[in-house]
Amino acid sequence: MPQYDVIISGGGMVGASLACALSGKGLRIAQVEAVELQTRAAPGYDDRAIALAYGARRIFEGLQLWDSLAAEATPIHHIHVSDRGRFGMVHMDRAEEGLPALGYVVPARVIGDVLSAAVSQIGELDSYCPATVTSVSQTDAAINVDVACQGGTTTLSGALLVAADGADSPLREQFAIEHVESDYRQSAIVTNITPQLAHNNIAYERFTDSGPMALLPMTGQRCAVVWTVDSSRVDEVMALDDAGFLAALQERFGYRLGRLDRVGRRQAWPLRLVQAKESVRERLALIGNAIHTLHPVAGQGFNLGARDVAVLAEVLVDALQAGEDPGSLAVLSRYGDWRKRDHRNVAVFTDGLARMFTLPLPALGVARSVGMTAFDLLPPAKRLLTRLTMGRSGRTPRLVRGLPL
Repeated sequence: MPQYDVIISGGGMVGASLACALSGKGLRIAQVEAVELQTRAAPGYDDRAIALAYGARRIFEGLQLWDSLAAEATPIHHIHVSDRGRFGMVHMDRAEEGLPALGYVVPARVIGDVLSAAVSQIGELDSYCPATVTSVSQTDAAINVDVACQGGTTTLSGALLVAADGADSPLREQFAIEHVESDYRQSAIVTNITPQLAHNNIAYERFTDSGPMALLPMTGQRCAVVWTVDSSRVDEVMALDDAGFLAALQERFGYRLGRLDRVGRRQAWPLRLVQAKESVRERLALIGNAIHTLHPVAGQGFNLGARDVAVLAEVLVDALQAGEDPGSLAVLSRYGDWRKRDHRNVAVFTDGLARMFTLPLPALGVARSVGMTAFDLLPPAKRLLTRLTMGRSGRTPRLVRGLPL
């Protein structure tokens, strides 16, 4: 039976980031993944984009991966938030934080390729792919994982099992970890567009009566679009031809970027809030979407998962240096307790935004506009919000502070 210190179930961006964070630390690692992370896709107009907060950049710098991402990372210099049909606006600028950017927009293809290449170079890691975890059992000293892969089933034994297996986490269900789930009755339509005017590295977040809409700056003067619509209308919007879709998008967004000239392939998926009630058990830790699946407003999903990686890696490395069992509940509780505040604050923030701006109450609309205007005139409050969205509020792990593990 192969023996490991850490078994990671899930090889997506969060699971792969954890493998990179733990490499070179004297840990033997196994990674179990059903689908190859590496996309091997050629660059194209339809590249799906990921918004990285500034804190995520620092994490990738700590993993020595940022230089490989930087060439295709479009910096966000300014964020413009507005409420459709109302006067309230909020502006955030990199100069207010004294940073080169508030965040970056990077093609998911690029992040996947960089992480895949990095994981393939980890000498102390064994990859089981394509493979799935079929069952788990525990002893006092280890956790045993049955893995179905090509050629049959094998059993892996480890000190710690990490569930990085997504919003519908099979491991979360197998361990009977309760979660709360809320259906937003909305769907996100994702695509790229080319506007008439240059985006000038401005990210737009526009709230409408059907949900928020984001236009994010990308390379080639494209903008990545995340348009939230009522689920009852998603089929109708997806069925529009390109001209009809651009006209509908223009009507909702306005003309701050001039005429919207070109649109790429569209994808849509339903939105929900998922929050696990526990993030750790003896010899088990949950990270990423397995703990928290968020509304895409403010682009916090992957960034929250990246901070899970930074904290868990720091806790495990410190435990290893102290000669502690990395899978013990005493060690893992440090990770769980540390992450509670960030999970709660970001979930409350994104869920509140998603719901507040869709309530059809005229008085509330006026209050929102007044509140946004007042907020824009209060630098300390705006700074707190900016630091929250950049992952720089509260107790920050070493990687987010630019320090090595």
